[in-house]
This record gives sequence, C-alpha cells and structure tokens, in this order.
Amino acid sequence: MAVMLFEGFELQFYDAWNGHPFNRDNNINGIDGDLNGDGRGIEYNTLDGASMGKRVQELQRSYMRKVIDTVNDLDNVLYEACNEAGAYSKQWQYDVIRYVKEYEAGKPKQHPVGMTFIHKGGTNDDLFQSPADWVSPNPGTPDENYFNNPPSKYTGKVIVNDTDHLCGHVCGDAVWVWKSFCRGMNVLFMEELPASPFWQDSAREGMGQTRRYAEKINLAEMTPRDDLASVKYCLAKPGSEYLVFQPGGNGEFTVDLRDGPGPYAVEWLSVNTGKIVPGKPVQGGGRTIFSTPFGGPAVLYLKADGA
Repeated sequence: MAVMLFEGFELQFYDAWNGHPFNRDNNINGIDGDLNGDGRGIEYNTLDGASMGKRVQELQRSYMRKVIDTVNDLDNVLYEACNEAGAYSKQWQYDVIRYVKEYEAGKPKQHPVGMTFIHKGGTNDDLFQSPADWVSPNPGTPDENYFNNPPSKYTGKVIVNDTDHLCGHVCGDAVWVWKSFCRGMNVLFMEELPASPFWQDSAREGMGQTRRYAEKINLAEMTPRDDLASVKYCLAKPGSEYLVFQPGGNGEFTVDLRDGPGPYAVEWLSVNTGKIVPGKPVQGGGRTIFSTPFGGPAVLYLKADGA
C-alpha cells in the first residue's frame, strides 16, 4: 500500500487551491497556506519562516502523525512524501521524509519513505541526495536514461521506475519492464483510464513475468551484472544462477560462465507469447554462445546443478 502524504501537481497546474482546506476561504480556523497571497498556495509545499508558515507546518506534522498512527500496524506500507511538487519543494520534502522517519522510530514498525521526481525544475540528483529510502526518477541525462536503457549503477536508493515520472500515459511495455528488472529496479505502471492500447497490455504481461521469476530465482543474492552478458541485461549470482534479457533483434548472444563449471539447466521465455521452452543443459567455465529458439525479445534462465 502506497500512502501519498501530500500532492503538488494539482496545486501547480490546476485549480486545486480553490478547494484546499488550508485556503483561508475554506476554514474557520484562520489558516492560510497561501503565504504570498497569489491564489496558488504552493507555499504549502515549502518551508517558510513566517509565523503562519510554522503554524501550517505543525498542522502538516499533526496530520502525518495521525496517518502514521493509523497504519503503523500494517506491514505493506510505502510512504511517498509528495507527488510532483516543483523545485521550490525540495527542502520541504526532505523535511517531510526526516519527520516520518523520526516519528516512526518510536513505533513498533518502520516503513520505507520515498521521494518521487520533482516537477518542474528537479533533477535525479535531488532524489539521490535526499534522505529517502526509495526514489522514482525521470528519464534523466543521456548517461542515466531510465526509460530506454536504465543504468545498473547503485545510487544508494531503492529505485522504483515509474512510467508516471518517465512519460505519463504514453510509454511502458514488456521490454521496458524487463530492462528495468534486470538492472535491479522495481517498476510501477501508470494505467490509462480509457481502453488500453496494446503496448499497455504488454507492460502488464511483462510485470507478471518478472513477478514469477522474482519468486523463482534467488533474487536476494543476485545483482545486475552487465559485464557477464553481451546483451548487457543480466541478473546473476555468478556460478549459481543467471537471468538474461535479450531485447530483440539479435538472436545470438554470449554469457560469461567462467565462475562455475556447471552443468546449467537452461530455460527460455518468449516475452511476446509467455511460452517457456526448455533448452539443453550447458557446461560452464567460459563464455558460452546462446541462440534464442524463437523470434522477438527473450529471457534466458540458467541454474547450476545443486544451486
């Protein structure tokens, strides 16, 4: 269960302030979160030294305590500080994250607290330098490219690759899911409300496939190892298990099996059809060439005897 504590997108780009409880016209408590009086109320998502700003902050913290008290007994909780507030919100979001951690520290359970991409005016570095446990980046720089070629470099954060922050409703298929998974990331798919185009069905299929393999492999001991497969998408516990994704267009690739002599059981998954095809066992000890037994994107699963 994801708990979004605050929301920033509607305040920036729509008329959400008109119905906001911290709008002075909507409460009888003398609370006015629109500190500069411009009718937008985005100061609600900032740290401000004015007395009213401090009062707003304390009410926000009272609300956070109530939410935390209500769901603390549950295991499956992820907190998100705020959805897509602008660059002005960075330090405030950091403060929200720290406060949730501080308050939960005295509770029976502690839950991961996340930060999603700051829109507009944010960078992925804002996320990586934050006190958050998990983050959702945008595509980023060409060196990052979280949509087309997600990096496997560890950032110190759990990464939730979310189409909402990558592209909204206009991207995400099974290839993106498998690329993200084999680079050590979790995925979230932003559903379209009207009838789904075919590529959205593909993304759902891909998420189901990766879920099944996540339960099948020893995922906790496998890490992204781009260097072990010529296709560059590989999760591995060298010498024991390998999960390799071939995005398509190249039916032959190599896997470096020098870390274990094998033999290795071989299994293929057709990403397009979901069909699983067993292969002949192979010996390790060096680089081994594999050819996909079908067209389109493919997954190769290797498991050593006794692993």
